[in-house]
Amino acid sequence: MAEFRSINPQEIFDNPFKLYGSVWGLLTAGNHDWFNTMTISWGGVGIMWNKPVTFTFVRPQRYTFEFIERGEYFTVSFFDEQYRSALSFCGSKSGRNVNKVQETGLTPAFTEEGVPYFEEARLVFVCKKLYAQPLNEESVLGGDAVLKQYNGDDYHKMYISEILEVMTK
Repeated sequence: MAEFRSINPQEIFDNPFKLYGSVWGLLTAGNHDWFNTMTISWGGVGIMWNKPVTFTFVRPQRYTFEFIERGEYFTVSFFDEQYRSALSFCGSKSGRNVNKVQETGLTPAFTEEGVPYFEEARLVFVCKKLYAQPLNEESVLGGDAVLKQYNGDDYHKMYISEILEVMTK
């Protein structure tokens, strides 16, 4: 398997709309002993507070929510198309009920700080949470197009996180 190398976030050549919208990613939080991962297809990248950041969204009922809430760091791993079934599995099954690593065959790896990611990824964002805010109906300005994404009070929580490192192969 190819080795990762670190690049500056400004050197990312991937289209962020495609990364989050059609390639998808695995958001992984926790540590060596206890972590979970989930597929995400909502998010983005940009500059906030003079830092490179990613915007991610997690519903509170997701098992990974417990992990991202407890820790300061997480990763978002992006994969080649050959891993689509693994990402589909991780987005449709709960880590409360199945061992996603065992079921998908993905290989967990850890940064020097112990933040989990996956060896099979082609691009990894190592992130540090800077800001978190639950989405809510009162703040929706887009009307029904936005509200139809929700069934009552199951709004996502938004995380704005500094991209501390970008790893690529």
